[in-house]
Amino acid sequence: MFLPGAFWQWLALLIYIAACVTDYFDGMLARQRAQESALGRFLDPIADKLLVASVILALVAVDRIVGWLILPALIILCREVLVSGLREFLAGLQVSVPVSKLAKWKTTVQMVALGLLILGTAGPLSIHTLGEIGLWIAAALTIATGYNYLRFGLRHMGNGSQSAPR
Repeated sequence: MFLPGAFWQWLALLIYIAACVTDYFDGMLARQRAQESALGRFLDPIADKLLVASVILALVAVDRIVGWLILPALIILCREVLVSGLREFLAGLQVSVPVSKLAKWKTTVQMVALGLLILGTAGPLSIHTLGEIGLWIAAALTIATGYNYLRFGLRHMGNGSQSAPR
């Protein structure tokens, strides 16, 4: 993404698509074949968040996310940190946090939007505009899913089983 020219934008998009597709099939195949591992359950969400965060930061660095478009990008990054912290806290209480269908839709919209923004000016102008609209939609879904996860987590926080840090 940092090299000028349409070729490099297309190459960055292809690498990004490969990362998204292999992540999807890795998880699907592991579940279908009952080959899930503790390491895989630990690493998969971290890899997802690193992919999203690194692409967002790179898009900001190359001025494809600018101005008001930084707001949905920031919402997405903050939600990722919130949900990661919540999952870690709840894991300490031995409570698993299931992934909702809405969260899967959020991820799909987010991945497509970021892909369109990676392509940027190498595609038609409408591609970038669709990426911007998609990022706003992903941010709205991010708020909804973040709220749902937080509400789920709060049910397990105030039950008196853990004392709050001082």
